[in-house]
Amino acid sequence: MDDIYKTIEKPSIETLFKDRNSKFYGYAFPVANEDAVKSYLELLRKKHHTAGHFCYAWQLGIESIRFRANDDGEPSNSAGMPIYGQIQSFEVTNILVVSVRYFGGTKLGVGGLINAYRSSARLALESSIIKEKTVDIFYKLNFQYDLMSKVMRTLKENSIIIQHQKFEIDCEMIIVVRKSNAKKVFEIFKAFYKVEIQALDS
Repeated sequence: MDDIYKTIEKPSIETLFKDRNSKFYGYAFPVANEDAVKSYLELLRKKHHTAGHFCYAWQLGIESIRFRANDDGEPSNSAGMPIYGQIQSFEVTNILVVSVRYFGGTKLGVGGLINAYRSSARLALESSIIKEKTVDIFYKLNFQYDLMSKVMRTLKENSIIIQHQKFEIDCEMIIVVRKSNAKKVFEIFKAFYKVEIQALDS
């Protein structure tokens, strides 16, 4: 289905990959925007203040994808892109994967680095709890009290979640609808006499 995506809901445990005395600490974080990416990178730089490289990749978005891969001083495409390759391999989004390297005194070469960063990213993702989520549309409903039972019955029949409700002079509800059902639900409520429905920016 085009309205399902995979992501993680909480940070992974710290993982460790070693190659010829170099240590690669791997992490995966759920992120909703680039500010969250910056915050997690700052945390890791404080935690590993003597490390040499903080290589990472992130991907944001579900239908419109944005991503970035950063080698942080390692040879071009030897770190960030191998990490991003694992994000693609695990088919996850809204995620940041970081590999923190402590140099062990022996150069690994570009091939060795690609393998190390790819392995570090894979370990971080394997230690994460990956969940499937649906792409959801949010609608606001406005109606009078005399329509409450009809509205509630329709919500129940279509397994629709009420995210928020407010009962004052009239009734207001914010409902969450899976994208694949959104058009159908919109048409159902649009056809109701004296029920207003409008799409919200989620």
